[in-house]
Amino acid sequence: MHQPIFSLEVFPPKRDAAVGTIYDTLDGLEELEPDFISVTYGTGRQSDRTATARICRTIRQGYGISAVAHLTAQYSDEGVVREALDMFEQAGVSAVLLLRGDCVQGRKPAGVFTHACDLIAYVRRTKPNLRISAACYPETHPEAVSPAEDIRHLKEKVDAGADHLISQLFYDNEDFMRFLDRAREAGVCVPIEAGIMPITKAAQVRRMSSTCGFRIPPAAERLLDKWGGDTEALQEAGIAYASQQISDLVAQGADGIHLYSMNQPVVTRRIWRNVRALFAKVPCDQLELGKS
Repeated sequence: MHQPIFSLEVFPPKRDAAVGTIYDTLDGLEELEPDFISVTYGTGRQSDRTATARICRTIRQGYGISAVAHLTAQYSDEGVVREALDMFEQAGVSAVLLLRGDCVQGRKPAGVFTHACDLIAYVRRTKPNLRISAACYPETHPEAVSPAEDIRHLKEKVDAGADHLISQLFYDNEDFMRFLDRAREAGVCVPIEAGIMPITKAAQVRRMSSTCGFRIPPAAERLLDKWGGDTEALQEAGIAYASQQISDLVAQGADGIHLYSMNQPVVTRRIWRNVRALFAKVPCDQLELGKS
């Protein structure tokens, strides 16, 4: 493994996309040798968990990389969760990322796992050997009334059984470091990976900022304003920005970096080549995480 941790996220192809696109993505990421690749889950329909399990199996068996399967709470009942966990187990998955999941307009929640911590507690109880990751929000969850309340809910996730955290994306490292201080002061001592998403499309960043509630700081805004209409130039600037974010976070002692690849292997490889010297390869038994 790397010290600090280095991991990636991919998502299954859209229903109208060619299945082979995910294999092109994975082929492009193989040389990075990440500590794990997480695979998103969609909205929780049967086809979503089937796709997630299939891609996890490919990552594990075809590329020899550990896979982490996402699983969402609010539209799942116990039967759905058991089915998903069985599929993940058959795919060789030994870790899951448990989330509440986005709201889907017109779809009624199952009412069994209202929050992520409910799902975490259930999975920890029924699959005690499974490693469990959860999400955290450097700029505070959009539905939390205050940063303090958000940290309390984060502590509930860890107390319920989460042993690793991955942050929502952010573009100002000071937001993450302030959040990290609050989390550690509250007794959250598990490893916390910083989530980094390269800026490659101006409309995408602005849309996600609106829906996910993260801030676009002045430094990132300048990139969008100057090169938002030039895809090639913005991608170059975004690679440099993400590389600088990662370098600074590693220098400040971050437990790990989780790169949201957005299924863009070329961009992901470029960033890794810029920062790979900052990540030492060490035996797993020598890792000391969560000590920040």
